[in-house]
Amino acid sequence: MKPMIKKLLACAAMLALPGAVWAQSIDKWPEKPVVLIVPYSPGGGTDILARMIGAKLSEIWKQTVVVENKAGANGIIGSADVQRAAPDGYKIMLVVGSHVINKILTKSVPFDPQTDFTPITRFAVSPSILAVKNEGKFQDLPSYIEAGKKQDVSIGYSEGQTQLTGELIRQATGIKAVPVPYKGGSPLMVDIVGGHVDSGVTSVLTVLPYVKSGQLKVIAVAADTPLDVFPEAVTFKQTGHPEVESLSWYGFFGPKNMPDAIVSKINDSLLTATQDPKIAEQLKAQGATVTLDKPAQFRVFLENEKKKWQRVADKGGITAK
Repeated sequence: MKPMIKKLLACAAMLALPGAVWAQSIDKWPEKPVVLIVPYSPGGGTDILARMIGAKLSEIWKQTVVVENKAGANGIIGSADVQRAAPDGYKIMLVVGSHVINKILTKSVPFDPQTDFTPITRFAVSPSILAVKNEGKFQDLPSYIEAGKKQDVSIGYSEGQTQLTGELIRQATGIKAVPVPYKGGSPLMVDIVGGHVDSGVTSVLTVLPYVKSGQLKVIAVAADTPLDVFPEAVTFKQTGHPEVESLSWYGFFGPKNMPDAIVSKINDSLLTATQDPKIAEQLKAQGATVTLDKPAQFRVFLENEKKKWQRVADKGGITAK
């Protein structure tokens, strides 16, 4: 055999080696603790869900899954930490829809939310909701829209997707919406109860305690179908505004260039985790539906979300700051 051919065959064998190594060792992965980054504050919906899933994955993998909160800059700080990690699956993250929207609203995002990470799966979706004070001046969505066309109506928001959802409501219904920013969902709920802001866009989990206590009321769901947890709330589609759809989503990502074998194993393990009644109940309480998209499906979804919310921002004159 000629020397050049020997060299080419040797190079080919070396290039093939990493895949072979992963194929042989994937059954053993993980061989040490896995860190699950939640780039938001402790106690929120994402954190609660991550800890439940992390505990279940620990059982499945027989390795500790350490849930670590790295809050700041609407998820950017924790996400940047994962971006810099080795692509071996030992540091992954659970984020929400703002992961994509941050790039639309913030100039200083140090990464591309789509190309600088490995999309593992869109785990579940839960619709955004519109909440008002219980027994206040707005008792249903039609009266809210009617009043909003005649006078200013304040809409509070706490992060990127809720901000753009409020703008989408304004564009679709023609109300005179006045956006009011908040640093978190809980302060927004308190101010609606206190009458300081007329309404707010938030998540099911954030508003649920206030609805149960009789302080707040959900008048609209930004999805095609109603939510069992809020039986009195209509969808925007039911009132003639089908374009108002805003699905909060939970997505798992890892650093760029993670091996397909590890991504597949995490996906399979998450599917097993959802069979746990406690996790199923938690998702149901959040009005969430398990999706568990394959990575290719998740990539398409992310691209569509980016285009959708960019159109809303452009039409509303909202630019990155």
